Amino acid sequence: MRTFSAHDGTTLAYHLVGEGEPLICLPGGAMRASAYLGDLGGLSAHRQLVLLDLRGTGDSAVPADPATYRCERLVADVEALREHLGLERMDVLAHSAAGSLGMLYAAAHPHRVRRLALVTPTAWAAGVAVTAEDRLSAARLRKGEPWFEEAYAALDAQLRGVDTTGSAYPFFYGRWDAAAQAHAAQSPRQLNRAAAQVFATESTFDPPATRAALAAFEAPVLVLAGECDGVPTPERAAEIAALFPAAESAVQPGGGHFPWLDDPGWFVRTVGTFFDAGLRGVRADGIHARHGRSAGGAGVPGADRPAGP
Repeated sequence: MRTFSAHDGTTLAYHLVGEGEPLICLPGGAMRASAYLGDLGGLSAHRQLVLLDLRGTGDSAVPADPATYRCERLVADVEALREHLGLERMDVLAHSAAGSLGMLYAAAHPHRVRRLALVTPTAWAAGVAVTAEDRLSAARLRKGEPWFEEAYAALDAQLRGVDTTGSAYPFFYGRWDAAAQAHAAQSPRQLNRAAAQVFATESTFDPPATRAALAAFEAPVLVLAGECDGVPTPERAAEIAALFPAAESAVQPGGGHFPWLDDPGWFVRTVGTFFDAGLRGVRADGIHARHGRSAGGAGVPGADRPAGP
């Protein structure tokens, strides 16, 4: 573990995994300790992963001002990390809820980002909604699983705001095997729920401004979705990719919200090649589509706001 000081004096921690050129990794949750990223399915064999613990998570300190948990305020922490590492430009990977953070950083500091990978991202900052029906329709793809009925009831109750003791965790994984269950079991200990509430419900987003900034963002972008994921669905991921002038979306066959666990080889080939050879070099089995700018959009989301596993 290494540390640096944010601009407000909060001590932030990051972890280095692997060797080689740095890849800045922003964890989701929202506000989950970066430990859940592991070595990203072996991506650390190709790049040195710089796993940032966002303030108040993992080994990072709790800030004096809880308002600094807001997504748009965390942009300054990412920039402080870049300055600390002495990088003129950097490659960035943002997962899940950190998709909004990665997009806001790219919008605020476009010349500091060489390449950006958004892995199963939410895009609240750009007004791309994930609806309750998105999540339920994706869940119904798993109808043949032995755990489906119980997990689907739990997900439906959760989306209706009803307290439930059931677990919808299986829908976040392409395979609900022992590895997935162990990964999900770590979530309660790794997640700062109070910080997540601030991140998800108190952030001040300006989707039109963010969309305009991203339309001028020239660096290559990869948006990666899981075929079975509802946060986002492949269709929503394509909508996110269309916000950028030089983006490509990729869909992992059978993948869920944590694609490096579902198929490490596919994930490493896809993401590793993107960062090593640029956007046009992405080649792996799955569905790929290139995207340009899009004027379409959706309202500020609501159904996707609860913290994930």
